[in-house]
Amino acid sequence: MKIKSNSLRIQFLTRLVIVLLVIIMISSLVQLYFIKSQITENVNNKASVISQSIELGMAETNLASQSIEHQIDLRLENYGNLIAEKLNNQSSSEISNQELINIKKELGISGITLFAKKGNDIVGVKSTEHSEIGFSFKKIGYNDGFKALDSLYKNKRLPSEATYSAKNMFALPISQSGSQSNPRYYKYAYLIKPGRDYIINPYIEANEIYHFTKEVGPESWIDKIKEKNTFIKEIGVLNPSVFENPKLETKLFPPIKKVVYGEYTYKDKRDKQLLAEIIKNKSIDKHYINSYDGDKVYKLFLPAKDGKVVYVALDYKMLSGPLYRHSIILIVTGLVSLMALFLLTARFFNVVYGRISAIKIQIGQLEKGDLTAKSTFNDKSELGNLSESVNKMASYFNKTVSATREQAAKTQQLSLILEAEASQSVTKMYEISTEATLKSRDQHGEIVELLNKLIEFIQTQPQYSDATAIIKQIEEMKKIANDRTSATTDFTITLSDLLQSLYLQSSELSNIANIMLESMRKFKL
Repeated sequence: MKIKSNSLRIQFLTRLVIVLLVIIMISSLVQLYFIKSQITENVNNKASVISQSIELGMAETNLASQSIEHQIDLRLENYGNLIAEKLNNQSSSEISNQELINIKKELGISGITLFAKKGNDIVGVKSTEHSEIGFSFKKIGYNDGFKALDSLYKNKRLPSEATYSAKNMFALPISQSGSQSNPRYYKYAYLIKPGRDYIINPYIEANEIYHFTKEVGPESWIDKIKEKNTFIKEIGVLNPSVFENPKLETKLFPPIKKVVYGEYTYKDKRDKQLLAEIIKNKSIDKHYINSYDGDKVYKLFLPAKDGKVVYVALDYKMLSGPLYRHSIILIVTGLVSLMALFLLTARFFNVVYGRISAIKIQIGQLEKGDLTAKSTFNDKSELGNLSESVNKMASYFNKTVSATREQAAKTQQLSLILEAEASQSVTKMYEISTEATLKSRDQHGEIVELLNKLIEFIQTQPQYSDATAIIKQIEEMKKIANDRTSATTDFTITLSDLLQSLYLQSSELSNIANIMLESMRKFKL
């Protein structure tokens, strides 16, 4: 019983531990799931806000840049007209490079190139830069540039890519110089005056627009956002079409770069595929998490309105760290709470188990006959009431068995006395009944003999006229004597049998009393 009880105790505590561990695991997993969802949502929201801010900055900067570029286009138109006036009506062969250099210095522009037809091509014939002489759009594979210049000669429709166009004049967006070895970007304008055999190409370096975009444009926005948000790894504005076709980055016009603004160093093979998907469906954004040199980075690609893609790389550990720490604190708090619950439950169970064990021990002692066994603990609970009831029951049994043992002892004593007296009475009665029977029979024989003689005497005496009546009475007396003798014999026999039965019953009662006393000796009172 003790082994089983200990097994039950261990089983209960083991199950309690298992249940608590299951609760901890389930609650931790659920909490981590929701924390992870919250982290993902939080990171997505922050990345989206940053992307939208960059896109807004790009839109504002583009609008301002377009305004500045338009002012530059108008200035280049004026420069072209001033150059045409200074050159008068000279032909391209009459104009010297030094003359162009002087006009360049006077106007304060980056350079002047004169394009003229040469065979079936249009090439730079005079220029302030030696590298520009002999330059041809056809040679560098830019046929659209040749067509644009040819349209000025023929007074045809000017190129649609032009940022500004007027009569016999157009200006192109900022583009890379095709004649210089080091990549430099300029703002070019092309103008032809009626009667001239050359196209005037004034150009200025695009410092103004670059300076503006650097001060207040997307680059500036990116730097400010990164300063305010330390969790930002890098931000960039990407051109997905260049990722799809890298050859576009080598084109002279329009100038195309993979990274329009910002940085893009956390490169991955998946990026090209994601950008291709964004090109197909411009309404979706793509994001994923990857590790780069031990840094866990969250990358988001958000399509912008102008076909560009805003790229944001965030420090995932820095963003998720506080939430994970909060989650760990909650898990540890829950674990401590459950451990406290386990300790309180185990302590309570041990107290209950101890009291139940005390009652079980008491009941086991009662089973063995120890009616003095009692469980002693002060408790007003149900177990205390049960213990008190068992104690009262044991006390009641103790008193009952004690009283029964006393009565059994008295019964044994009296039965022994009765047995002894019955034994003596049976012997004495047997002697008396035998003597009385023999005496009665002797007396009966003498009386019968006497009466027979009397009958014979009467029968021999003739003087008795009523002898028959007398003999009849004598016969009745013989019958009465015979009946009394039989009755005496029967009485003595019956009395002897009665005493014998009393002796046997007293002996049996003595045995019963002995058995009861022997049984009650097992009880401890």
